[in-house]
Amino acid sequence: MGQTCGVDAHTEKPQNDGPASDPAPEAVPDRVGMPPWLPRAMVLALALFGVFQLGNWAFHQLIGLLLNVLIAFFLALAVEPAVDWMAERGMRRGLATALVFLGVFTAVALFVTALGSLVVDQLSTIAKDLPDYIDALVSWINTTFRTDISLGDVQRDVLGSDWLRNYVQQNASDVWGLSATLLGGLFQTLTIGLFAFYFAADGPRLRRTLCSVLPPHRQAEVLRAWEIAVAKTGGYLYSRGLMALVSAGAHYVLLEALGVPYASALAVWVGLVSQFVPTVGTYFAGALPALLAFTQDPWDAVWVIGFVVVYQQFENYVLQPRITARTVNIHPAVAFGSVIAGTALLGAVGALIAIPATATLQGFLGAYVKRYDVTDPRAHRPNPRRRESALLARARRAVYRRIRR
Repeated sequence: MGQTCGVDAHTEKPQNDGPASDPAPEAVPDRVGMPPWLPRAMVLALALFGVFQLGNWAFHQLIGLLLNVLIAFFLALAVEPAVDWMAERGMRRGLATALVFLGVFTAVALFVTALGSLVVDQLSTIAKDLPDYIDALVSWINTTFRTDISLGDVQRDVLGSDWLRNYVQQNASDVWGLSATLLGGLFQTLTIGLFAFYFAADGPRLRRTLCSVLPPHRQAEVLRAWEIAVAKTGGYLYSRGLMALVSAGAHYVLLEALGVPYASALAVWVGLVSQFVPTVGTYFAGALPALLAFTQDPWDAVWVIGFVVVYQQFENYVLQPRITARTVNIHPAVAFGSVIAGTALLGAVGALIAIPATATLQGFLGAYVKRYDVTDPRAHRPNPRRRESALLARARRAVYRRIRR
């Protein structure tokens, strides 16, 4: 017992049933969870896409109104100098704007009325003399080409043909569409006039409203840009008016030489329409004098059409680049390129406002872009051919002096 009690406790070794076991590994989840930011990103992307689609739809729905506002803005810039001149002399700005627009409307109405009576008179003359023209044409064809065409057979074939009947029926069904187009054009004109009146009458108030949300240094930039736009738009209208005057004078000389009636009114018509109707204005304006010249002599109509085509090329490549570059102070190539770009972007509206918009942008950039003097002599180097010829001349003179010595 004593021996049992005297056994040293630290001599006893614990008994292990097996080898020492490793610690248990951590549990691996069955699947990876979604990042917490992904749902928010998806919702934000869908929201941005919806906003983009809504803005795109709204823009396409309002593009007509935006174009009308843009035209009205440039029209208001064009009449603002006259309105400012009258307002500085004590007249209320609204009344001054109304008088300016009334004067423009009266001039346009008188011009359209005069030309309308002219067109009606000449159309009645053409309708009265048309059988004689057709008879003379048939006789000339029979004599020249040795044919035997009967005027009665031609009239019977034309009036009894299916294509004429279908054409009349188609145009009769398009009457409502034409009426809707005319009403839409009238409403668009009134919309542009109303916006232009408000822009011109409330010009100072509009500038103050725009500047009130900007810091003082930005306000000066906005006002300077506005002044540049007014100056450039006025210069553009001056250039168009000058080209209209030159065009009217040239066509008046031709029509008077050919003996076409109402030569002065037709010349004014060609001058105005050719300059203020982009792209097709010259050809559209030349159709009326060609038609009236046809009533006098068919060969006179040929001369008028040929002169219109030739003068259009002269105006495009010689007259317009020079006058436009001088009045709105832009390079002829820039003016030509701006018209092409404006036509591609906005059609006829873009062609009409491309040059004043480009001139305004160029003037605004010229006021803020700092320019430096070019000191590198390579920028002032003369033409290499001229320099080479000068060097050869010097060499020849040197050789000649040595020979004389």
